[in-house]
Amino acid sequence: MESNRLKIRPSVFEDCKLFAEWETLPSVRSSFTMNDDWNYNKIAPQFVLHDQDRTRLQMTILLKETGEPIGRIQISRIDPEYDSLDITRIYIAEDRHRRQGLGEEAMRLILEYCFIQLHKERVTLDFLEGNTPAEQLYSKLGFRKEGVARNGGKKNGMYVNLHMMSLLRIEYYSLFRGEEL
Repeated sequence: MESNRLKIRPSVFEDCKLFAEWETLPSVRSSFTMNDDWNYNKIAPQFVLHDQDRTRLQMTILLKETGEPIGRIQISRIDPEYDSLDITRIYIAEDRHRRQGLGEEAMRLILEYCFIQLHKERVTLDFLEGNTPAEQLYSKLGFRKEGVARNGGKKNGMYVNLHMMSLLRIEYYSLFRGEEL
C-alpha cells in the first residue's frame, strides 16, 4: 500500500527490534494497554503467534521517500463471515514524525485496504480513556462512537476503560471514495 508520503508493508520478524524500541517510548506506551514491562522478549513471541493467526495482520509503516520505518499497524478479529475486523494498534512512533498528518495518512491507507481490498463491511477500533488526539482523528475519519467497554482492558494490573468506535463501508464510501491519497 502506498500514498503520497507513506508505504505500508507486511511486518517481518526483524521489525520486532524496532517495535520493542518504539513501544518502550512513553509517548507510545501511554496510548495502549502495554504494561511497563513490555519488551522485546514479549513482543517477539507474540509477533510469531500473531503471524500464524489467520485472523490477524501485522504491518509496518514506512516513509516512502527514504524507506525508513516509522510506525506499526495491527489488525485483529478478521471475520470473513461478518466481513468485519478491528484495527487493534496503529501508531507513528517517534515524536519527530508526529504532528505532520502521517497518522491520518496511514489510517486512510489502511481504511482503503480494509474496505476496498478486503471488502469489509465494518471496521472497529478502541482507545484508552483520555486519548483525545486518537478520538479526534478517528472522529475526523468518520468513525462513530459505540460506547465504553468499562474495565475492557488492563494496564499494569489495573483495569482501564476502552472507548469503542466503528466505521461502516457505506460511511467510508460516502466520505472518501474518489479521493486520492
